[in-house]
Amino acid sequence: MGETGGRARNRFDPSLFAIFRIVFYNVAMLTKRVKSKVIGEHQAHEKDTGSAAVQIAVLSRQIDELALHLKKHLKDNHSRRGLLKMVSQRRKLLAYLKRKSPAVYEKIIKKLGLKK
Repeated sequence: MGETGGRARNRFDPSLFAIFRIVFYNVAMLTKRVKSKVIGEHQAHEKDTGSAAVQIAVLSRQIDELALHLKKHLKDNHSRRGLLKMVSQRRKLLAYLKRKSPAVYEKIIKKLGLKK
């Protein structure tokens, strides 16, 4: 079995894995800069990073990027499941916002261009 405990030894250069991660895993993810921009556009005050409106805006951006990814990669069912979970989470947050603050709900719907 050798020194690896029965597992195949990694024969590739670690920099190749870094490149692989960059090319394939970050396709449908928001960068810190983009996420900060989205938060800045939708926050109610300077330290607001977790309100329902901000969460809805961030989820909407992630959904848009993941939808583009899935148009290109039709058989990526793992990402499709993640997309469905995000859509469900956004729907729940929108229902909460509609119940608690209808004015903010209307504002975020119009700003993001979502259907009611």
